[in-house]
Amino acid sequence: MIEWVVLLFYIFNQSLILSFDYMTTPPKIWLSSPHMSGRELPYVQEAFTGNWIAPLGPNVDAFERELCAVTGAAHTAALSSGTAALHLALVMLDVGPGDIVLCQTFTFSASANPILYQGATPVFIDSEADTWNLCPEALEEALRYYATRGKRPKAVIGVHLYGMPAKMEEILAICACYGVPFVEDAAEALGATYRGQGAGTFGRISVLSFNGNKIITTSGGGALLSAEESLVKKARFLATQARDTAPHYEHSQIGYNYRMSNVCAGIGRGQLEVLAERVAQRRANFEYYQQELSGLPGLAFQPEAAGSFSNRWLTGILIDPTQAHGISREAVRLALEKENIEARPLWKPMHLQPVFAGAPYFGESVAAELFANGLCLPSGSNLSPEDLARVTTAIRQVLK
Repeated sequence: MIEWVVLLFYIFNQSLILSFDYMTTPPKIWLSSPHMSGRELPYVQEAFTGNWIAPLGPNVDAFERELCAVTGAAHTAALSSGTAALHLALVMLDVGPGDIVLCQTFTFSASANPILYQGATPVFIDSEADTWNLCPEALEEALRYYATRGKRPKAVIGVHLYGMPAKMEEILAICACYGVPFVEDAAEALGATYRGQGAGTFGRISVLSFNGNKIITTSGGGALLSAEESLVKKARFLATQARDTAPHYEHSQIGYNYRMSNVCAGIGRGQLEVLAERVAQRRANFEYYQQELSGLPGLAFQPEAAGSFSNRWLTGILIDPTQAHGISREAVRLALEKENIEARPLWKPMHLQPVFAGAPYFGESVAAELFANGLCLPSGSNLSPEDLARVTTAIRQVLK
């Protein structure tokens, strides 16, 4: 009996402790959470009312047209993910076993994984410090290296990291010189521009992502864009299991189940209506952080080059321990975590990832240093002034 009383007392005591902890823990601040506007609902309701629940449908067709209007792209195919779009891009460029594809090393793994889907060899290229994106000098070094060996890469994949446009004029000129098509990974950059031209319109094939953490979302989804109508038509064909025209199921090519659903496209249509507002909100977050934190020792922000307009999808900072009295970016991240604030290191370069061990690499150590010292701060368009103040207060307490 005494043991039961002790046990019940212990359980009651622990419940009080947990309840107290719950009440005293500040609400979670996420890195980049979805932000619904309410404008999505009529389009989703239309899909339900019309029973267009399966892939394809009027929302998909309209979403593709509206994406063209927003980005300036000539043709678009709405797909199930940005990774699916990258995979189809390589399929349509005839990438296969024995081929080489050059890829920006400083990026998320989805930029590089489709190279292996096709059995090709990824060759990773360093970043430059001005935008943190594909380094033109390292790119040219790699293309020259393979040209002297009579081996032309099948494609170059470049990324606009965190919504910051890469040095497109230089990169495209180098690719054209060596006759290699450029695949533009604009997954993070919808709403960004380079010299007045929208991200997603620079590649022979370009891709977007509408994952839940992106500047707008369709829950999950992506898009393939191109000035060449034949490529987009082929992408749609391959993405719907490559079904030939016939009354029965006839297939002469390998296809994929990569098309976007009509329901998800409805969400995307509502999200597109507030894209400009979302970009403005994310840029305002960046400006707030810059204003509040710029004086701290060793802290610097991702630059925005002249002629570029970043959507500031994520606010990226660098912390130099030699100037910040030995404080590292990991110390700052852990301090934020203690305050229930999500922050995340910058992308770990692909050439340093175990899965790509031994892959060829061209460049120096820019990407590695960005990873070592870089941190992404909460950047959602739904952050409140109180949220932003909590983040900056926590950072200032560490970098005094």
